[in-house]
Amino acid sequence: MHFLHVAATGDPEIGRPDPARLISGDPVHRTWNAEDHDGLYAGVWESTPGAWRVVYDEWEFCHILAGHSVLTADTGEVHVLRAGDAFVIRPGFSGTWEVIETTRKEYVIRP
Repeated sequence: MHFLHVAATGDPEIGRPDPARLISGDPVHRTWNAEDHDGLYAGVWESTPGAWRVVYDEWEFCHILAGHSVLTADTGEVHVLRAGDAFVIRPGFSGTWEVIETTRKEYVIRP
């Protein structure tokens, strides 16, 4: 059996939302990838404050480790996210992700 320790160590990948999807702020994303195998991705992601549009084509399990964000579906459904929250975003979800306070999450993505 192979165990994977998911932790925010080493040098992260640095990114930002696509400028066409940016709504407010200048959020900086840091990603520490722990697994990239057969279409499964896992790691730790962090973002500084800002808001951008999201469109999901894949399944993503998220566990919020720190911070405060608001995920709002195009249908108007609002999800306030804080440390300890765990949830799944399904393919076809679209809306906005707003980071109120720098947010860090563990994630697992599968197409």
